[in-house]
Amino acid sequence: MRDHGMTLASGVARGDRPAILHHVTAPGQAAAIWQRPRDPGFADWIDGLAPESLPQTRCYCTAARAREMAQAACAAAGLSAGPERDMLCGDIGALSALFAQVMRRSALHLRLDVVRDAACRKFHLDHVPARLLCSYRGSGTEYGLGRGRGDPLSVRRMATGDAGIFRGALWPGDEMSALVHRSPPIVGPGETRLLLVLDVLEAGQGGA
Repeated sequence: MRDHGMTLASGVARGDRPAILHHVTAPGQAAAIWQRPRDPGFADWIDGLAPESLPQTRCYCTAARAREMAQAACAAAGLSAGPERDMLCGDIGALSALFAQVMRRSALHLRLDVVRDAACRKFHLDHVPARLLCSYRGSGTEYGLGRGRGDPLSVRRMATGDAGIFRGALWPGDEMSALVHRSPPIVGPGETRLLLVLDVLEAGQGGA
């Protein structure tokens, strides 16, 4: 087990500027969340799309090509070009660049998932160095301090549009994250989430 002789990181840095995401690398920090208000026009557009029209992709790419990959996913979903589509793709590109900068890696695994069920409903720590999560539509990711096999006693939820970087089990160094997270419960039909997930690639992974 990797926790032998390790200290626990439990802090969560929150702020309304993109630089807050760099705080995930500070001692004692388990996550950093950029709190971002949604543009009303964009929110109306993305929330009004039929679930089958939402873009989806899973690909390996450099951060510099993330916007291009998002544009291709939108085109494949049949989304017409327009300012809202440009806003989505531009934001995915910008978050990819930020994540790559924080992690000091240029190669990424980019996922844009359409979630209609209770995926990842159990609280967990990802088996990666760190992961960026952003829900463009639907409820945001839930998180809290782990306590063994039980759920956290106190659970917080990211707002829709917030971007968070969470340390994973493979975070380098002598700290282990005490923070666990999960997808928010979806009870019954109706809610559809559009979730961006970014991971960094290590040498020999993927094709980026």
